[in-house]
Amino acid sequence: MEPAFDAMLLVEAPVVTAPDGSSVKPLCALPGVASFAHFELARGQVSRAVSHASVQEIWYVLAGGGQMWRASASAEAVTGLVPGLCLTIPLGTAFQFRAGPDGLRVVAVTIPPWPDQPGEARQERGPWKAGPGV
Repeated sequence: MEPAFDAMLLVEAPVVTAPDGSSVKPLCALPGVASFAHFELARGQVSRAVSHASVQEIWYVLAGGGQMWRASASAEAVTGLVPGLCLTIPLGTAFQFRAGPDGLRVVAVTIPPWPDQPGEARQERGPWKAGPGV
């Protein structure tokens, strides 16, 4: 049996709060392969630092700006987030992001699909204090 085609408008997607505190609109998914979502942080907002137990992500910045901190056992970096930037969050990477004065809007692919189960997002120690509103 062939899988059903999937389509969803951003304006019709439900809004959920990610474990890192960002506002997320889950969009389409390919079961067992990947999922796609739209993330937002309001102006000046800072996410909680987390790492993922079983998924990795590819992000693309749509609008606004800010910074992304990523750390692994062998590397650490802070990357400026600007529209048009694409970045990766490999499996097990600790990460935290914050929005600049214009907020931050990104889309991301999660591989495999986000499992939505306890323990997937593990709290980490990041460089910034989370808040406001997260």
